Amino acid sequence: MTHIPNREEALKLLTTYTKNPSLIIHAKAVEACMRYYARKHGEDEEKWGIIGLVHDMDWEQFPDQHCQKTREILEAANWPEEYIRAVESHAYLTCTEVVPQTLLEKTLYAVDELTGLIRTTALIRPSKSVLDVKVKSVKRNWKNKRFAAGVDRTVIERGAEMLGMEIPDLIHDCIEAMKEVAEELELKGNL
Repeated sequence: MTHIPNREEALKLLTTYTKNPSLIIHAKAVEACMRYYARKHGEDEEKWGIIGLVHDMDWEQFPDQHCQKTREILEAANWPEEYIRAVESHAYLTCTEVVPQTLLEKTLYAVDELTGLIRTTALIRPSKSVLDVKVKSVKRNWKNKRFAAGVDRTVIERGAEMLGMEIPDLIHDCIEAMKEVAEELELKGNL
């Protein structure tokens, strides 16, 4: 019988397998974006947020088995297949062949990498805050491939296309989502 997890359970799983504070912050940033989009589309905010929170939980300990280990862990905890498949789909063409199909999956795919670009943009500002980050600042940094070099811009582009969105709109929404939890993301800065 499948189990519908809550945020507390998801956070416990995340922190069991992930100790790196930056990876935990990344998970919370993706969670915030997923919750934002769930509200925007009238979807289940808790479900979307939980999936965003655990999407990279195996990355630190099992980078060579990314998503495979998460599947094993979530299956053992009797999580719904829909949640597990969504997590797998976020790594489409990098670690899995699971094509994002649902709105939830396409959103997770699109926002995952983008949160890193927004976070890095915020941290180089004098304020060290996401609260005053503008879309144009992120777009300006987008062009510099050495800036946030680990962020795969093609994944963001592909995700935006899957969602039928323009990249500036996707950036705007993710900035707004991250502002909602700026303090938890250590992005409130001196504002």
